[in-house]
Amino acid sequence: MSLSFKAAFIALSCIAGAAQAQAVRTEHNISLDLANQVAAASVSACAANGYAVSATVVDRAGGVRAVQRADNAGPHTLAASQQKAYTSASAKNSTLAMMEGAQKNPAAANLVYIPGYLLLGGGVPIKLGNEVIGAVGVGGAPGGNLDEQCALAALDKIKDQLK
Repeated sequence: MSLSFKAAFIALSCIAGAAQAQAVRTEHNISLDLANQVAAASVSACAANGYAVSATVVDRAGGVRAVQRADNAGPHTLAASQQKAYTSASAKNSTLAMMEGAQKNPAAANLVYIPGYLLLGGGVPIKLGNEVIGAVGVGGAPGGNLDEQCALAALDKIKDQLK
């Protein structure tokens, strides 16, 4: 075998290997245990402030992983928390930031027409480094900013598990 043939063979082998490596992705996702911790901590954080809420945690694709509804939380809080979590996971952004953006930018106002989206504060992405592995949505406090505070407090409690 000539040296140039060997070099060409090795180059083609590397290219084929690189193409195969790109065909399969490795992604991180939130576990059921961590999702339950986030949901419980969100409800607890709101309860400490006198708010009866629901919290839903979804995986990176928006599928529900965990739900908790506080005693006396309104029935509408379940759907609101799920939609906020779905919106946040899908857009990889907080729903409060999305709502504020839609209010300032007429082109972004059309986001409200995406099925399942809810542009109210309370949805926050859950990240492992820079990778979104899920999201939490909280609904039922007397304002989306307060829902978001409960979600952020929950994420602060589990931050050491996201390293």
